[in-house]
Amino acid sequence: MNSIPLKDQTRNPITWVPTVYFAMGLPFVILSQTSTLMFKNMGISDTNITFWTSLIMLPWTLKFLWSPFLEMFRSKKYFVVLTQFVSGISFALVAVSLPLEGFFRYVIAVFVVVAFSGATHDVATDGIYLNALSAKQQAQYVGWQGAFYNAAKFLSAGAFVALAGLLEKSIGITNAWMVVFGIFAAIMILLSLLHTRTLPQGGTSAQVKTLDEVKTTMKEVLRSFITKKHIVYYLFFIILYRFAEGFAIKVVQLFLRADRSDGGLGLATDTIGLIIGVGGAGAFIIGSVLGGYAIAHYGLRKSLFALCLSFNIPFVAYALLAVFQPDNVAIISAAVIFEYFGYGFGFVGLTYFMMQQIAPGKYNMAHYAIASGIMNLGFMLPGLASGWLSDLIGYKSFFIFVLFATIPSLLITWFVPFTYHDDKKGVQEA
Repeated sequence: MNSIPLKDQTRNPITWVPTVYFAMGLPFVILSQTSTLMFKNMGISDTNITFWTSLIMLPWTLKFLWSPFLEMFRSKKYFVVLTQFVSGISFALVAVSLPLEGFFRYVIAVFVVVAFSGATHDVATDGIYLNALSAKQQAQYVGWQGAFYNAAKFLSAGAFVALAGLLEKSIGITNAWMVVFGIFAAIMILLSLLHTRTLPQGGTSAQVKTLDEVKTTMKEVLRSFITKKHIVYYLFFIILYRFAEGFAIKVVQLFLRADRSDGGLGLATDTIGLIIGVGGAGAFIIGSVLGGYAIAHYGLRKSLFALCLSFNIPFVAYALLAVFQPDNVAIISAAVIFEYFGYGFGFVGLTYFMMQQIAPGKYNMAHYAIASGIMNLGFMLPGLASGWLSDLIGYKSFFIFVLFATIPSLLITWFVPFTYHDDKKGVQEA
């Protein structure tokens, strides 16, 4: 692991970890969730919404392709601040594009810019986290990292959706979403200004002057990644850890909204928003923080299987909801909150594993980006088939299938080898 610059050591992580990971989460959630409701209310077809809002998320999977360039130029802080500002300006452009005829194609074009900016922001932010914090600090703050990343979900998919709904009744749909995206723009620009002062440099890379040097460095990044100890096992591990989630997450909201006669729970849209956007996100945040402290206290090797259990077993809540179809909102809410708490508690295990067991080395930022990109791909692939499968066998059988889909994750976690020790002295070769 790279040595930590003295200037970076003097910055208390609590002053920048929460805000920078909130800034990481906001563009992702806006593009993947919040925008779909906006497009629906503005008359765009479901086919166009699902196709384009899925396609524009691709940069988060492919970000490892350009991550080596961030290892070469300027400081990681430079790229974080720059991409936050670019995302802020882009959200402002979305706001002014909404009243235009044919707004959809303009907004999607701007969203493509946000996606590349947001994915680049992820790479640089994780690079700062890996370089500016010791192994012990990474374990302590990984929960805060996940918590504030998902606080973005609470605000953009919960509070701001509720705000848009209220404004739609008074100033109209277009004006309501112009206001909301104006707020998103202001938040991202203010965060970029804040982080010019609070963010550590995260290490400075050597300048590259020729294309040959770029090619050589990229080849070295990939070579050093694929030759890591246990790398084949690790790739299967990060793909399978979220295997069951990949099936479930796309169908949960459809199940909650579907008519009871079709096997769903028949909840109103605003009720679903409150349950998931407020209760679920809050439970996830609490679970993430506690999961981080559990790793810091017990170590990753001792806690990883328990974290995996916490991540997967709560899917039983949806199976029970599908079987019994309760009409009590409190019971449904409790089940969803239980699942999101386990989701948050267990997800930090995968995040920290990639940081501690896969990323360490000369190109830790690029290697972490490759690992997280592959993780996202593993999450996306079962999601592509989830809707087809739930339509084919029904919600009850589908969520029972999800429970069986947790088995590969549990098995591969039980046997996963460790390359590095996770003791209080830091990350050391096992």
